[in-house]
Amino acid sequence: MAGQVVHFEIPVDDLDRAQSFYREAFGWRMHSMPEMSYTTVTTAAVDEQGLPAEPGAINGGLLMRQEPVTGPVVVVNVEDIDAALARVRELGGRVLRERLTVGDMGYSAYFTDPEGNTIGLWQTAGG
Repeated sequence: MAGQVVHFEIPVDDLDRAQSFYREAFGWRMHSMPEMSYTTVTTAAVDEQGLPAEPGAINGGLLMRQEPVTGPVVVVNVEDIDAALARVRELGGRVLRERLTVGDMGYSAYFTDPEGNTIGLWQTAGG
């Protein structure tokens, strides 16, 4: 559903240290995707499609700290990422990274809202 927070991202300086910390502190499960320089983080039980099984639960990822992600980010699901970025601009937001293809899974982008917060967008492939 469009408009829901569906993911989080935490930027890190030392991926091994961060994985160990979150695994030990909260029991999060990690799956490294070196080809994408990304680690998926499972915080909640998932269904057969890999989506959170609990209503309202979200999973996330760890990535190396670099622009535009220098602090924790929530990611919002959208039906059309290009239209969402256009609307962000109309409302006074600033696009930090235009649409980027993420494997065969979908598309991501980043913007700042008028308050200066970095927010991610996600559009599932075929959606």
